[in-house]
Amino acid sequence: MHTPSLLKALVIIASAAIAPTAFAEPAKEPLVNYEWLQKNLDNPNVRIVEVSVDPGVYERGHIPGAVNFRWHTDLVDKVSRDIASRDSFEKLIQSAGIDKDTTVVLYGDNNNWFAAWGAWVFHVHGLGDKVKLLDGGRKIWELKQLPLDTKEASVTATSFKLPAGKPGLRARLSDVLSVAEKKADVHLLDIRSADEFSGKIFAPEGSKELSVRAGHVPGAVNVPWGKAVNAEDGTFKSPAELKKVYADVGIDGSKPIITYCRIGERSSHSWYLLSQILGYDVKNYDGSWTEYGNSVGVPVANAAGTVWLGK
Repeated sequence: MHTPSLLKALVIIASAAIAPTAFAEPAKEPLVNYEWLQKNLDNPNVRIVEVSVDPGVYERGHIPGAVNFRWHTDLVDKVSRDIASRDSFEKLIQSAGIDKDTTVVLYGDNNNWFAAWGAWVFHVHGLGDKVKLLDGGRKIWELKQLPLDTKEASVTATSFKLPAGKPGLRARLSDVLSVAEKKADVHLLDIRSADEFSGKIFAPEGSKELSVRAGHVPGAVNVPWGKAVNAEDGTFKSPAELKKVYADVGIDGSKPIITYCRIGERSSHSWYLLSQILGYDVKNYDGSWTEYGNSVGVPVANAAGTVWLGK
C-alpha cells in the first residue's frame, strides 16, 4: 500500500512524463535559443515576428509562421521622427494575432539590430513581459540550415488592448545634455564604431541618416555593440563575459545608463542586453547622434579634429 506522500510523488513523475515538452518556456528569460524555437513553431501561444533592416529579406525566406514588422513603417511614425504611436502600435499588435497569453519572439538580420529595436518599442508600450529575442537571430537560424518559408503567415486578428506604457525607458536630448553638462550622474554608452566615436568618420559608408558634426557626447564611453556577441553565430556572450566587457569601461550597473548610436537601432541591441540580460537600469536614446550631432549649441567631443565642410 502506497503512502500519501509516495502517491503524490508518483503523480508528479507521471505528469512530467506525459506533459508536452515543446512549450518549456524559460520563465522571464529574455532570450530563446534556436532549439526552443524550432520545437515551438506550431505553438499557438507563440508569435514569431521578424524585424529586419533589409525590407526584402522576409519575402525571400523567413522562419515558418513568422509575421513581418517593417521597422521603417510599422514601428515608427511615418512623418515625424518618433516611434509608432500607442494607437498605431496597438493596431499592429492586434493584426499580428498577439493576445494576452502570447509570447512574442523577435528576430532579424544584422545580429538582431532592429529586432532589438522592436523589443525596445514593445517595452516602451508596456509589453516587455511578452517579448523575447531569438539569440543569434537570422544568422544562427541560417547557419544551422533550419527551414525558411516564403509564404506570408496567416494569423487571426485580436482585440488586445495595450497596458500602461513605460516612457521612462526612452532618453531624450535633454537627458543626454544634462549628462554632457555634468548635471546628472549617469553613464553614457556610445556603441558606435571607434572611428565614429573619435570623429574620424561621420557615419558608416552608405548611411543616409547623417549629422553635420562628428564625434561623441562629452563624458561618453565607447563599447561597440559587436563586443557583446560571438562573431561566429551572432549569439550574445555569457552574462559573466558581458559584465566584464562593460566593467572594463566603468559600467557595472551601480548607476543609470543611457545608450546611444547613430539612429537608435544598434543602441537598442546594447540596451536589451544591459537591461534584460544583466538587469541594469538603462534608457535608450533613440534620437542618438543624428539628433545630438545636428543640435545647435550642444557640446561635442571630437578627438579626430574633423570639421564639417558642408559636403
